[in-house]
Amino acid sequence: MGEIEDAIERADREAFTREPPKTLRGRINFLMKQLKTTKAVAQELGVSQRSVERYRKGERKHPPKDIAAKIDAAVRSRWQPQVRKRRRKQAAAATGITVETRARFGYTAPVGTTDDGRFRRLTVHLPPAYAQRLFDARDTGASDQEMRGIIAEGFKDVYFQDSGGRAMGLSDVEINEIDYMDFDY
Repeated sequence: MGEIEDAIERADREAFTREPPKTLRGRINFLMKQLKTTKAVAQELGVSQRSVERYRKGERKHPPKDIAAKIDAAVRSRWQPQVRKRRRKQAAAATGITVETRARFGYTAPVGTTDDGRFRRLTVHLPPAYAQRLFDARDTGASDQEMRGIIAEGFKDVYFQDSGGRAMGLSDVEINEIDYMDFDY
């Protein structure tokens, strides 16, 4: 996953109204409810069917770290999909999305002004249209670079040009390096 997709995933996790199961047995049972068979759970996790049965019965309580991480990721990706879906829909229709980042921004500016890129720490609230475009891009498997372009376009409009109030000669904004990026919606 790319940096932006990771940031969206973190924002999704913050939307949980209840925490996912904590015990290994609880997590495996949750996956069983979702995927229906031990074979399907085993394929999802990359382990044998017998291992899934052992985890489920409590015979094995400590899987290897890489398998534990796969179990955690599988549970979190399926946990409370309606809550996440509702929050995304609200962000895309009404509330928008807040992006907090420290990144190097470069831009194309008119002659006589500086277009040197530099690191900036920004917290910008993007309108719902940008949230919708970002979610649509993620859902269609867009690359991290394409999602950066959507965010950069939103920053250009909202932050650099103040929604048409300044810097109208600014033609292109790029996010070149990202130290960190967080979303809230």
